[in-house]
Amino acid sequence: MDVQNSLAQFRRQRGISAARLASAVGVSRQTVYAIESGSYLPNTSVALKLARALGVGVEQLFCLAEDLQTPSCTEEVELLAGTDSGRPGQPLQLCNVDGRCIANCPAPGTWDLPPADAILLSSNRKRKPGAKTTARILEEEWRKGNRLLIAGCDPAAAVLARHLQRRGVELVVAYLNSSRALRLLREGAIHLAGTHLLDDKTGISSFPKIYGMFGKDSVAVIAFALWEEGIVVASGNPKRIRSVSDFARPDLKIVNREPGAGCRFLLDSLLHRAGIAGKDVKGYERIALGHLPAARQVHSGEAHCCISTRAAARVFGLDFVPLATKRYDLVVRKNHLKLPGVEILLETLGRAAFRHELEGLAEYDMKSAGDRLM
Repeated sequence: MDVQNSLAQFRRQRGISAARLASAVGVSRQTVYAIESGSYLPNTSVALKLARALGVGVEQLFCLAEDLQTPSCTEEVELLAGTDSGRPGQPLQLCNVDGRCIANCPAPGTWDLPPADAILLSSNRKRKPGAKTTARILEEEWRKGNRLLIAGCDPAAAVLARHLQRRGVELVVAYLNSSRALRLLREGAIHLAGTHLLDDKTGISSFPKIYGMFGKDSVAVIAFALWEEGIVVASGNPKRIRSVSDFARPDLKIVNREPGAGCRFLLDSLLHRAGIAGKDVKGYERIALGHLPAARQVHSGEAHCCISTRAAARVFGLDFVPLATKRYDLVVRKNHLKLPGVEILLETLGRAAFRHELEGLAEYDMKSAGDRLM
C-alpha cells in the first residue's frame, strides 16, 4: 500500500521546525524527517498527534497514492460578481459558502501565477447573482479545508491570511470595493465583507447604510483597523500638491478609483466642497481597481497623484498628504459567527502578533481590532 504525505508542506506553511513538531508529538526530529521523506509510516496515534499539532485533518496529511491523481471532472460554479471579466482559461479559487460553490478570479501577482483550484471553461457575461458557469477542477483540497471567502479592498487581507493559515484556516480574498463587497454579502456569496464607507450625514462608518441593506439583527460589524486616507504623491512631492484643490491644476493628472469605492466617495466629497467638477480634473475618468494599483500608477509616473491610504504609499516609497482617518470594518452574517473559521479569524484579530505586524507594516491603528461594533 503506497501512502503519500503532505507533512513537510503543512509544517512549513505553519512555520514550525521539525524539532518543535517532534517535541509536540513525542517523537524524535529524525522520525519527523523520515515520515516526510516517505521512508517511515507512522502508527495511528502518531498520525493523529501530527494532525492535531498542525491543525489539519489526518486525511489532509496522509492519503493513498491513487487519491493524488489529478481530477479531470468539471463542475458548475458561481462566478463571484464584480471580479475579473471571467474569460475561459482564467484560474479560479473555489469556496463553499452555505452549500454554494463560489468561484473567485484571484488577482494576479507581479511575478508569480495566482493560486488556483480550477480553470474557467465557459464565461457568463451577464453575471447575474446565482448564475452558474463551468470550471475544470484541478485539485480537491478546497472541499476538505477550512476556507473563508472575504471581499474588500484592504491589501492587509494578505497579512490576515498568513496568520490564519498558521491556524489551519485558508482565507480566499476577492479584492473589491466596499460597495461591491456589501452587495455580495447581501447576496449570500461571501462570508465577510470589508467596508470603509462613511455615512453622508454623520461622517462616521456607514451603520445606516448597513442597516438599510441587512436590517439591524442579521449581521455583526467587527472593527478591523483605523487607517489614514489622503493624497499619494511621488517621492519628495515634486508637484507640491497640498490639497484636493490642486487637482484642478492643468499640470496635474490623477488616477481615480471606481464608483462605489470609499476613496472615490472621499474624493468626490472634497471636490464638491472645493467647488470643482470632475470634468475639470485631468485623469478623473482614469480608473485603478484597488489601493495598490492606484499607488502603483503614481510610482510609475502614469499619474501624479491619487487618493489612497498611507499604507499604499509606503509600499511604493511614495509621499503622503493626509486628509482623513477612517475605520475599516468587517461585516459578517450572524449565522456565520459560529463557523470554526470565523471564530478563529475573530480571535486572531485580537492577537498581539497580528496587531503589531500591521501597526509596523501599514501604520494602522489596531487597538480596537476585533471589537464588536454592531
